[in-house]
Amino acid sequence: MSIGFISDLHLSHDNVALTRGFLSFLDNNKDSLDQLYILGDLFEIWIGDDDQSDFIQIVKNALKQFTELGIETFFLHGNRDFLIGDDFIEDTGLKFIPDPFIFEIFGKRCAVSHGDDFCTLDIEYHNFKKNVRSSQWKSEFLSQSLQKRNEVASSMRETSKKKSSNKNVNIMDVEISSVENFLSETNVDILIHGHTHKPQIHNHKINNRHCERIVLGDWDDNGWCLRFDSKGHTLEKFKL
Repeated sequence: MSIGFISDLHLSHDNVALTRGFLSFLDNNKDSLDQLYILGDLFEIWIGDDDQSDFIQIVKNALKQFTELGIETFFLHGNRDFLIGDDFIEDTGLKFIPDPFIFEIFGKRCAVSHGDDFCTLDIEYHNFKKNVRSSQWKSEFLSQSLQKRNEVASSMRETSKKKSSNKNVNIMDVEISSVENFLSETNVDILIHGHTHKPQIHNHKINNRHCERIVLGDWDDNGWCLRFDSKGHTLEKFKL
């Protein structure tokens, strides 16, 4: 059995090469993967499941073809695509999982997460997240026209980029104490997450246990995939 983990693709209609790279990834792995976990930020922005643009349809069709081969494909929300809903999931054959999601993998207790919840020092971000994840905000946003939603989302994205450029990079990274508290409280052996765009395998000693934290990379000119099988795991970087 082979399992893949990816995150932070940030697919968008104006980056055709990246979309093409993702479609190639699905095609190249349709015979080798039994399961695939997409840990958030599949899209750069998501303004609602009623967006039926050509770009969205291309991605949805590719995912549908992939899952129809019998490859279980799981998805959890990122900070960019948290408005993905049941219609998208039904159209693609993906399966929603909560954040965090804990399961067994080759005898190890594993947790997957987008990762932003561990960036506890970024108070401004978490206040923003609390607001936009509220039922009221989502309802009001989704009640607007697609054009208006796209304008709002684009404005929010530009504001986020400006704020991020002025923040201390350490604030936007995970807080180690938050990670280690999670590993201790959940008795997890392996934590897999994205969000920070800092691909690396970290080792933690928790209550005399050896634990791993595997950070997935973001996709640009290169893609990243963590692969697990009975022989072990590798964090792979590949040209798109």
